[in-house]
Amino acid sequence: MPGPVPNVLLRAWRNEHQLTRAEMAHRINGTPAGIAERLVCDEERIRRWETGEVTWPRTPYRLALTQLTGLQSEALGFAPKSQMPRLVEATTMPVDALRAEADLYGTLELAQQLQASDVGTGTLEALAEAVDLLCRAYPVVSAATLRDRTHKRLAQINRLLAGRLTLDQHRELLVITGWLTALLGCVHFDLGEREEAETARRAAYEMGRQVGHGELMGWAYEMSAWFALVEGRYEDVVTAARTGQASAGTSSAMVQLTLQEARGLARMGDRRQADKALTRGAEVLSKLPIPATPDHHFVFDHAKWVFYAATCYTWLRDDARAEEHARETITMHTRPDGTFNAPMRVADARIDLGIIHAREGDLDAAVDEGMTAFDIDRRSLTDLVNRAADLDRVLQHRYRCEALAQEFHERFLTARRALTTRQPELLD
Repeated sequence: MPGPVPNVLLRAWRNEHQLTRAEMAHRINGTPAGIAERLVCDEERIRRWETGEVTWPRTPYRLALTQLTGLQSEALGFAPKSQMPRLVEATTMPVDALRAEADLYGTLELAQQLQASDVGTGTLEALAEAVDLLCRAYPVVSAATLRDRTHKRLAQINRLLAGRLTLDQHRELLVITGWLTALLGCVHFDLGEREEAETARRAAYEMGRQVGHGELMGWAYEMSAWFALVEGRYEDVVTAARTGQASAGTSSAMVQLTLQEARGLARMGDRRQADKALTRGAEVLSKLPIPATPDHHFVFDHAKWVFYAATCYTWLRDDARAEEHARETITMHTRPDGTFNAPMRVADARIDLGIIHAREGDLDAAVDEGMTAFDIDRRSLTDLVNRAADLDRVLQHRYRCEALAQEFHERFLTARRALTTRQPELLD
């Protein structure tokens, strides 16, 4: 998929006026429109405008830009082709990816290859493609389905590992197995199968270590940080995230690790260090190409930075920034027909908005956002239950005696019971 076209006109205007991205963002916030709309423009937003990831800013930003520069949006290189950034599009939908993976393994040719005593190039390529398709199915396919499919593929690969292999083939198969095992660990965790998730995580790390694959090792550390975040071990989040950064290199894993570090710091209320981690993540992200398959679980798509930042700002009680990033997350992941290409992100963004409304005294809006989050068709409850607990605490603290607050509390308890009892039909 071709990447976005850089906005050279906007960058040229900024350079001509000798402004850094942070300085330009500050001036936008200080325009009459910026003050009136309480805009929270930052250097990451300027970066996404300049790289062409966002081709048509929302109305308040277009007005603020005109007030700052004296130029209309089109003269600054923006084009009203779509209000959805192209970076969240993919050539194949995730559900189609799962079907394509099944078709791939349903071919007689590959079945014959798997029965052979050695491994050809075609087999390795087919295996790599299959793992890629499974990772792309992660955002929307039920955890139970993906767990079973992943176990099946691992069994087939293990048969190959027991056959005749060259050193290069063995290494490549270990890398393929490592990614598939890491995916399995994520799925186990989504299903509340904590011990199995940790076993898979450790195995993925060991495979990465054996072949010197820094990014795979980094993702194994990221999983450890994620597990700790959900379990409330925030110092462990930061430790795992920082440790993983030592091996991840300039990669999607590095960005994800810095964002997990930011989330751990935000949970602990460390605004200064959380902001630094968010900035470092944005800097690494700016060095990576726009991914052709942003729905791939182990690829950091640029929209994810906005999603993570929304939650960080919510935890830091920076409500204006949190709301801005949460609404942008929903916009970026909503298709024209109203469905979502990243339902888990959208559900979490709804929880962020619910918390903000609750803090502002709008109980109706807070509960509506929370209920909407639960109604979104998503593949797992683990993260949502964890985030919904944040909203439930705010509602119980501020509105304990209100019927609406109790209604959400009951919905939350039902979801939590479904998770802890591991009922697959409720998790799908």
